[in-house]
Amino acid sequence: MNSALSDIRRDADVAVITICVHSDREYPRLGQLIVDYENPLKKMMEEFVPHGKSLSDALISLQMVYPRRNLSADQWRNAQLLSLISAPSTMLNPAQSDTMPCEYLSLDAMEKWIVFGFILCHSVLNSDAAALSLWKLALQSSTCLCLFRDEVFHIHKAAEDLFVNIRGYNKRINDIRECKEQALSHAGSMHRERRKFLRSALKELATVLADQPGLLGPKALFVFMALSFARDEIIWLLRHADNIQKKSTDDFIDKHIAELIFYMEELRAHVRKYGPVMQRYYVQYLSGFDAVVLNELVQNLSVCPEDESIIMSSFVNTMTSLSVKQVEDGEVFDFRGMRLDWFRLQAYTSVSKASLGIADHKELGKMMNTIIFHTKMVDSLVEMLVETSDLSIFCFYSRAFEKMFQQCLELPSQSRHSICFPLLCTHFMSCTHELCPEERHHIGDRSLSLCNMFLDEMAKQARNLITDICTEQCTLSDQLLPKHCAKTISQAVNKKSKKATGKKGEPEREKPGVESMRKNRLLVTNLDKLHTALSELCFSINYVPNLVVWEHTFTPREYLTSHLEIRFTKSIVGMTMYNQATQEIAKPSELLTSVRAYMTVLQSIENYVTIDITRVFNNVLLQQTQHLDSHGEPTITSLYTNWYLETLLRQVSNGHIAYFPAMKAFVNLPTENELTFNAEEYSDISEMRSLSELLGPYGMKFLSESLMWHISSQVAELKKLVVENLEVLTQMRTSFDKPEHMAALFKKLTSVDSVLKRMTIIGVILSFRSLAQEALRDVLSCHIPFLVSSVEDFKDHIPRETDMKVAMNVYELSSAAGLPCEIDPALVVALSSQKSENISPEEEYKIACLLMVFVAVSLPTLASNVMSQYSPAIEGKTSSLFRQLEF
Repeated sequence: MNSALSDIRRDADVAVITICVHSDREYPRLGQLIVDYENPLKKMMEEFVPHGKSLSDALISLQMVYPRRNLSADQWRNAQLLSLISAPSTMLNPAQSDTMPCEYLSLDAMEKWIVFGFILCHSVLNSDAAALSLWKLALQSSTCLCLFRDEVFHIHKAAEDLFVNIRGYNKRINDIRECKEQALSHAGSMHRERRKFLRSALKELATVLADQPGLLGPKALFVFMALSFARDEIIWLLRHADNIQKKSTDDFIDKHIAELIFYMEELRAHVRKYGPVMQRYYVQYLSGFDAVVLNELVQNLSVCPEDESIIMSSFVNTMTSLSVKQVEDGEVFDFRGMRLDWFRLQAYTSVSKASLGIADHKELGKMMNTIIFHTKMVDSLVEMLVETSDLSIFCFYSRAFEKMFQQCLELPSQSRHSICFPLLCTHFMSCTHELCPEERHHIGDRSLSLCNMFLDEMAKQARNLITDICTEQCTLSDQLLPKHCAKTISQAVNKKSKKATGKKGEPEREKPGVESMRKNRLLVTNLDKLHTALSELCFSINYVPNLVVWEHTFTPREYLTSHLEIRFTKSIVGMTMYNQATQEIAKPSELLTSVRAYMTVLQSIENYVTIDITRVFNNVLLQQTQHLDSHGEPTITSLYTNWYLETLLRQVSNGHIAYFPAMKAFVNLPTENELTFNAEEYSDISEMRSLSELLGPYGMKFLSESLMWHISSQVAELKKLVVENLEVLTQMRTSFDKPEHMAALFKKLTSVDSVLKRMTIIGVILSFRSLAQEALRDVLSCHIPFLVSSVEDFKDHIPRETDMKVAMNVYELSSAAGLPCEIDPALVVALSSQKSENISPEEEYKIACLLMVFVAVSLPTLASNVMSQYSPAIEGKTSSLFRQLEF
C-alpha cells in the first residue's frame, strides 16, 4: 500500500517535470483533447483503459487510509484523537504509525485521487466492493472538488453525465444520486462537528505544547496531523460555502472559524520557535535508534542486490554520522539526497522481476517511511508546515475571507482570534510559482492590501471600544463636578427643615458611585461588556510584535497607536463643545476633568496591550498647545484663545462685564440684555488654572502673543489719533500750567472717546493677561517647583549692566513661566513689529509722549462717566482704563 501511494506521487512528480522541462510529446495531444472535446473526461476514460489495472490497484490501497481519515467527530472524540493528556503515562513516548506519510496526507488530495481515479477506471466499480465503498464514501463527503485555486469540479453532476450513456450503469447512477442526497443533507453537519472537535483538540494541543515545548519532539506527528486535519476542514468549508447547492446555509456559516485558524497559527508558531528542540530530538533519534534498527533489517535480508545494498548502506552511514553538536553549531542539514535515494530504492524494488521486492519486506518499507519523516523533522520543518497547513487558497476567496473577518470582529468572544487573518496573509506567497513570475506582484499586492485592511479594522474596532469606555468614564466624572451637588444639598436642607421637595413622583437623583454597587456577580453592566470586548481584541493586537508579508513588516500595535492619537485629538477638541454660532464653549475645569478621565482610560490600555501611551499623550497634548495640529485642524489653544478674545473680552469692553480685583475674576454686570454665559465661571482663578493645565506654557504663550497682538493693533490706532491731533497735543504739552488755554485746546481735540475706548480695551487685555500669567505660575509651581524657583532666582539677579538682548532672553524665559517682568517681552515683540522705517526714533518718542498727554487730558472725561465710580463691592472701578494705568 505504501509503495503504491509512493508510486502515484512519484509518477505525478515525474509527469510534471517531463511536461514542464522536456515538453512531453503527448502533452500537445492532451491539450488538443481538452480543446476538441466538449467533455474531455469521456474521451480520457476511453484512452485510460490500458492503465486501469495499475490505477485501480493503487486506489484500492487507500481502503485502509481514507476511511480512517474520513471518520465522524464522535468517532474522533471517542478515540481521543490528537490528545496528549488522555494517556499521561505514554506522553513521552514517540508517536508512531506504520503509514507515517499517510497520517498527515491531505484528505482533499485523497478524495481527488478516488473520484477522478475511479471515473477513469470506472469498470472496477462493478467488480470490486472495496473500490465501490471508497467511491461512495468520497461522493458522500463533498459536493465539489478543487480543480485549481477557486475553480471547482461538481463531482455528482459530472459523474452522472459521464455514466448516463454507458449501458448497465443505472445502478451506479442511482448510487451517485443517493450519495449526492447524502452529501447535501449530512456532509455539512458532519464537517461542522469536525471543526467543533478540532477547535478544542487544537486548543488543548497548543496549550500543552506552549507549557512543555519539549513534547514537540516525540509528538511532532500529532502536530502535523492536527494541522492537516484542520486545513482540510477549512478548505472544505471555504470551497462549499462559495458553491452552496442547498437552501439551508447554516452549516456553511461558521462564526468560529477564526478560532480554528488561530490555533493552527499557534501550532505553526511553536514549530518555528522550537525548531532547534525538534532537531536535537530527531538527530539523536536517527543516529541512536533508526540507524540501528535499519542496519538490523538490512542484515536480515535474505537477498540484497548490490545497488540496493549500496543505497541502504548509505542510509545507515548518513544517520550514524549525525550528532547533537551539529545542531548546536547551527549546521544546515540537507537530507534531500537521502529521500531521493529512497524513491530510487522503491522504484528498483517495485518492478515485477525485482530480486528484492518491497511488497515482501513490509517492515523495511514501514521503517524507511518513518525515517523519511524523521529526516523532514530535521531539515524540512518549513516545507512540512507548508505541506500540512498552507491556507494560501484564501488569496482567491477574497470576499469570503473578508466576510469571515467581519464575522470574527462582530462576535466579542472570537475577536481575540482576529489576528489570524493578517497572519494568513503571510501564506499567500507560497501559492506563487517560479514558472509564472508575472502573478507574483499581483498576489503580493493583494496580501499587503488585505493585511493592511485587517490590521486597520482591528485597530478601529479597538479604538471605538476605547472611545465608548472613555465616554462612560467621562459621564461618571461629570457626575462628580461641583455644579451637580447643588440639588443634593438643597434636598438635604429641605429634608432637615421638613419642607416638601419638588413635585410628587419626581425620581430621586442617583448619587455618584451607585453604578459600582451590585446585588450579585451575575449582573453585567455595559462598561463590563466593553472592557471584556476590549481585552479580547487587545489580546489579538498584542499577539505578535510584528509580521512580515512579502518583505514588508507590519506592526499591529502601531495601527492602534495611530488611531488612538487621531481619536484622542478629535475627542479633546470635541469635548470643548464649541459652538461658533452661539459662541458657547465648555468651562476649562470641566474640559480638564473630562480629559483626565479620558487619559485614565487610555493609561489602562497598557494593561491590555504593550504600547507606549505616554507617547500618545505627548504627541496629542503637545499639538493641542499649538495654533493648529499636524492635520491643520484647530486646537483647544486656538478655540479658547479666540473665545476669550472675541467673546469674553469683547463683552468687557462693551461694558457688560467688569474686572473685580478682589475676586481676581471678570463678573457679569446687570444689563438689559443678559449674556448667555457667566464670566466668573470662565475667568476665576480655578478656571484660569485649569486653562493653564490644558494649554501648557506653549499654549499660554500663544494666548499672550494673541493678546499682545490686539494691544499692538490698538496702539497703532492710538498713534494715528495722536498724529491727527499732533499740533494741538504739542501745544498742550507745553501749556499744562495754563488752565484756560488747556481748556480751549481740549475743545479742539478730536476722537477723545475713541482714545478712551481703545485704552479701555488695552486695560481689559492686560487685566486678563495678568490673571492668565498668575494661573500659569501657580500651575508650574506645582508641577516643576524647583525649575520655577531657579527661573525666578535667575530673573531677580540680573546685573544692571547686562546687555539688553541678554536681559530680554531672561525676561522671555520668565514670562513663559508666568513670572511678572519689568519689561514684557511679548509686548516688546508685538510693538516692535509696528516699527516703521519712515519714522525716526525721535519722532516715535515724541508720539509716545503726546499719547500720554492725550490720555492725561482725557481722564476728566472718563472720571465723569458713571462706570468710573469706585465700587466697594469690587474694590475697584468698573472701567478698565484705570487698571491699564496701573500697568
